[in-house]
Parts: sequence; C-alpha cells; structure tokens
Amino acid sequence: MTTLPASAAAPALPVPAPLPRIIQGGMGIAVSDWQLARTVSQHGGLGVVSGTGIDTVLLRRLQDGDPGGHLRRVLATFPNPLLVQACLGRFFRPGGRAPGEPYARLPLPSAGRYRDAWEMTLLGAYAEVALAREGHAQPVGLNLLTKLQLHTLPALYGALLAGVDTVIMGAGIPRDIPGILDALAAGQPATLRLDVRGGEALPLTFDPADLGLPRVPLARPRFYPVVSSHVLAGVLAKKASGAVQGFIVEGPSAGGHNAPPRGPLTLDGQGQPVYGERDAADLGAMRALGLPFWLAGGYGTAAGLQAALAAGATGIQVGTLFAFAQESGLRADLKADVLARAAQGPLAVFTDPQASPTGFPFKVVALPGTLAQPEVYAARTRVCDLGYLREAYRTEQGGVGWRCPAEPVAAYVAKGGEAASTQGRKCLCNALLADAGYAQVGRGAQPEPGLLTSGDDLGALRDWAPGYRAADVLRLLGS
Repeated sequence: MTTLPASAAAPALPVPAPLPRIIQGGMGIAVSDWQLARTVSQHGGLGVVSGTGIDTVLLRRLQDGDPGGHLRRVLATFPNPLLVQACLGRFFRPGGRAPGEPYARLPLPSAGRYRDAWEMTLLGAYAEVALAREGHAQPVGLNLLTKLQLHTLPALYGALLAGVDTVIMGAGIPRDIPGILDALAAGQPATLRLDVRGGEALPLTFDPADLGLPRVPLARPRFYPVVSSHVLAGVLAKKASGAVQGFIVEGPSAGGHNAPPRGPLTLDGQGQPVYGERDAADLGAMRALGLPFWLAGGYGTAAGLQAALAAGATGIQVGTLFAFAQESGLRADLKADVLARAAQGPLAVFTDPQASPTGFPFKVVALPGTLAQPEVYAARTRVCDLGYLREAYRTEQGGVGWRCPAEPVAAYVAKGGEAASTQGRKCLCNALLADAGYAQVGRGAQPEPGLLTSGDDLGALRDWAPGYRAADVLRLLGS
C-alpha cells in the first residue's frame, strides 16, 4: 500500500463560512468546470464542479495536451503518484492530437470490470476539485448524477481527497449517499447498491487501499440532494443512510433533467410534459424540516433571490446565467451564438420527454447544428461508446447485461429492450462532451454534434453582452 508523502497531503480544508445565498448549478458535462467554480467561490457564492463524465473529461484534456499544464500540476499532489504516472503515460499527448484524430477512450465498464473507470474517475474528480480550490480558502462543491452509479464512489472519494465542502446529487433518489460519505470520511470502505432491472441490486465496494491509498480520515462534506417535492425531501431527511444537511428544491423550469410530473403523463400541444400544482414543492413543509434549502429553476434574478428568501429559503441555485458566462466550460462559439440570438428575440426551450436515455424529461435548446434539429439527429450514426446512461439488467442466463435506448436499435432490442423505447433517444454523453469542446471524431472525420440544454429562462440572456463574467452575475443577483 502506498504511504502518503508529506508533499502530497490533501489540500488544507476551507475555512468555515456562512451558508451561501447563491449556489452555482452543477452543469455537465464540463460546463461547470473548475474555472467557473473557482471564480464563483472567490466572489462569495458556492462554486460547484460537475463530476459527470469526469474520467473522460480528464482523458480528453490530457490528449489535447493539457493546455496550461493545470492537470499535471495538481495531479502531482495526488497521494498515489504511481497511479498518476500510469495515467499520464497512457493518455497525455505533449503536442495534443493530430487534426481529425479520434480521442482514445476507456473500455466500457461493467459490473465486473470497472478498474480503469474507477482510477480515472478518482483522478478526474480530485483534479477538478483541487483546481477549483486553488488560490482561495472558500468552499467548493461537487455535483453528480445519481443515475451514474458505476462512477459515484471514486468520484466522491477523489473529491473528498481534494477537500470538497459540499456534494449535490440529483436525477434520482440518492438515499445511500449520506452513509457512503460517512464511511469514506472515516477512511473506511463504502458500498453502493447498483440497480439491476429484473434482478436484485449488486453491491459495489470502494476501498481506498485497493487503489494504493491510505485509509485516512477526511472531512465529511455537506450533502444536498436535489428534490422536486417536499415529500421526497422528508423521506430523505428521515430515512436516508445518514444525515443530509440541506436540499436543492428544483422546479420543472430548470435546465438539464427534470423530475417527471406526478401522476399520469400528459403532454401539451407541443409534446411537452404538463406540470401542475401537485408538482410544486410545499415550501411550508420544507421549512418544517428545519434544514436549509435553496430554490432552483426560474429564480435567477435579484427579485427571484428576494422571493426565495421571503419564502424561507437560504438562497437560490442558478444555472443558465453562469452557463453562458466567460468562465464556464461551454464552447465559446455556442455562447456567442446563443447570446446573439437572444439579443434578437426569444429562444425556444423544449422539455423533451424522449431525449434522455434515463427516461427523465430533458430541456433542449432549439439551436441549429445540434441534435435538436431533426436532420442532424437523423444523420448521426447511433453509437454507445461512453455508456454513462446505460442501465444494468438481468439476462435470461442470470448474468448482468448493459443497454441504452440511445444505442443502435437492433442492439438494444437484442438485449431485451423494446424498440419503442429507442424513439427520439439522444446520446447525451457524446453530445454534452461536444458542447464543452471535447467532441469525439466519428466516421469520415465528422465530430459528434452537440445538444444544448438550458432553463426556461434563457430569454433573460437578452440583457447580457457577450463576454460577461460570473462575478457580474453575482453582483446582479445581490449575493
């Protein structure tokens, strides 16, 4: 087992700070990157890095030559240098990739083969949080999708090693996470149950010693699950595997994945899910829980913040305004295009009930050149080569298989899936990486198309000039 060199000790933990009024949304993949999170935290908000697909983000940045040397600088402090050396030797390209050269990728992980994914996720989460914490002593958070169960444990541990203050998780019910944080912070192995459709859940156990790391106590971060209802918040407050410290209460106008409406699904004339009074969280019930909460979805204004505070919230979570700020990881050409279009008139945001392989509604911006356009979607060859949103299922032979409704239709059906479930499904894994400038190169040297997501309040960007900064957003909100 590798010992912890004095020079590679985990970064000093941030000084205690009051709870923030503004939490910057954890937008993946790599939109909420370390540069955005660091800036927000330095200016008094809670900067949050996205841990979604962080292993692939790490590897693609290295293959692009690690511009600025930032990754190599912080990875030099990681407590297992042999793991870092192996990663750099395998993926770092000093001059970057050749034009048109595809990115090398990891083998798709499975329930019995995930060592590569765990090592790179561990390093990626550590590097992202460590970079976000450089140069200041303010708290930094990590956002994960509950659905990405195979990658959750190493992402959490890497973030803890780097001194993360807060963990935020949505797109599912993260009931097991508080106890997992307790175990990892105590330097002990932690187990997460992997959901398997048609069979019992499988235990995945992360032990630091298995990856050459000492079992040392670490600071236990705050945990804020993302909820759409006071009912779920109450369940998690009382029945989670450990203590939660607060909640993000997210309404259906927020970007990315939305919770489905309660009750039978009804679509409006455009084909969007219809939300009603049953889908609004009872803020009186939220206050009665006695825990801090932040409101998300349509609150990204100074008036929105004041309304949230008046309702008893600690503050708000804001995504859209930060996504198009100078420091975010969104591609510069996408920012410029959206801001230019917003200045000319309203931009349509469609709540697509089919786009996401998860089955959750997903907000899509109607932007030319992206998968939101039927002709772009039809021209793309279906492929599942990253697999973050696959589901595990029990095969007829009793084993565990993996399938995704965005993969080739014949392959999905051969695995027992229904062809109808593939209609309209889009490969969010590749599309969101393309949004951040890490598009895989496919057949004919064609890069993967993107698929932009945003909250319903995208029209608010008409008041923002290109090049605005995260600090400008915080000043406007009055944090």
